[in-house]
Amino acid sequence: MTSRSEQRMIADRLGVRAEAAEWCTIDKIPQPPADVLQAAGNPPLRPGRLRPLGMVGAALAVLFAPLVMLLSLLSDAEEALKRALATKAEKERLRAKDADDKRRDALIAERGLDGVFDGNWGGDAGRFLLSWYGHSTHHERLVLAMEDGIVLAAPPTRVTTGRERHMKIVARLSASEAVLVDPFNGEFDTRIVLIRFRDRSWLRLGTVEPRSALHRYLLRQPLADG
Repeated sequence: MTSRSEQRMIADRLGVRAEAAEWCTIDKIPQPPADVLQAAGNPPLRPGRLRPLGMVGAALAVLFAPLVMLLSLLSDAEEALKRALATKAEKERLRAKDADDKRRDALIAERGLDGVFDGNWGGDAGRFLLSWYGHSTHHERLVLAMEDGIVLAAPPTRVTTGRERHMKIVARLSASEAVLVDPFNGEFDTRIVLIRFRDRSWLRLGTVEPRSALHRYLLRQPLADG
């Protein structure tokens, strides 16, 4: 999450005053129709390739993958043991949480929020998505909630370290163009935040963890009108 001190650093570096800020990613961009892609100037649809340092990191990640899998299995076993030894009240709480998780996942699928955007390439979100990696080939965006809109910052090209040091503003959306929305208004812990455009099209962002600074900021705002 982005602390207040980090937000002050962001303000100094970018020359903006953010109400909240969080690093976000998007899912893989689906392949648009050929005519849409050509009309947009054949923009890149994938992040930039890893630099040599990043490739070394990726290779190390592969080497440590078995250890990560083992730790994951141990964690699952620990969770299963905790559930088995839980008190009646704890079991009721866990069952309620499982039910909430299932309802959340069902609503995500029902509302189409398991996709990266609403699917309309002719909408504002679709056009913005086509320019995503044209703005920056980095795989992340620092999303800043402003009083008068949304600012997205990132390094111009993909970097493995020092993203804050290299970042610059890559896109601005005024409050009349788009707003940030928690589609569940805090009902569930999710990593989902939407950029909803004035034509009601939307682009889904993923925060690093649930209840991010953006989610907490949105909880303090008036409820979105649908």
